[in-house]
Amino acid sequence: MSNVRDLKGQRFGRLLVLYDTGERKHRNVVWHCRCDCGNEVDIRGCSLTSGNTTSCGCYNRERTAEAHTVHGMNRQGKIHPVYHIWSTMIQRCENPNDKRYKDYGGRGIKVYKAWHDPAVFIDWALSHGWREGLTIDRIDNNGNYEPSNCRWVTRKEQARNKRSNRLITFNGKTQCLADWSRETGITCGTLWQRIYRFHWPIERALTEPVRRVKYAS
Repeated sequence: MSNVRDLKGQRFGRLLVLYDTGERKHRNVVWHCRCDCGNEVDIRGCSLTSGNTTSCGCYNRERTAEAHTVHGMNRQGKIHPVYHIWSTMIQRCENPNDKRYKDYGGRGIKVYKAWHDPAVFIDWALSHGWREGLTIDRIDNNGNYEPSNCRWVTRKEQARNKRSNRLITFNGKTQCLADWSRETGITCGTLWQRIYRFHWPIERALTEPVRRVKYAS
């Protein structure tokens, strides 16, 4: 492949490119690199040139260890629960290899700059309602992870705020399909079929009784 950019001998952060492995991933050359810590790893060229990968992983491990020590994230010998929330938030927004990236970073959703420091994020969480069992939720699902757009909710509340959970308004009241199902006694499946498959008017879909078919014995 004559048009492949030759990265041999170039340095990217802590990584020195040694040679082309001959392997291709998604049409990207995989380069064998040596990290300053002594480890050798194979990295895709696009990850090197984009700046997404600058070490064998030792840099992130050092940052994590430093954060635990300097910022006191250990609680009785365990990592603070909010740290796990912070880590998954960062991964899905900034790591293209994360399986959830397409729904977050891939859609342009970013993390508030100051929250790249886990200590800052934890301080915000503890002073804005976090408690065991709650998860972070974006008020506007198309908005970023930032103080003005985030809150702490239960997983049930978060599920109601998913992009895929359509809201239905009737008689001045707006709520999700599951809530209308509980209120009307009509199953979610029936309501979904009426509204989204058969395109019934909302009033009819929510008020018309379900006809029960009787079978002869």
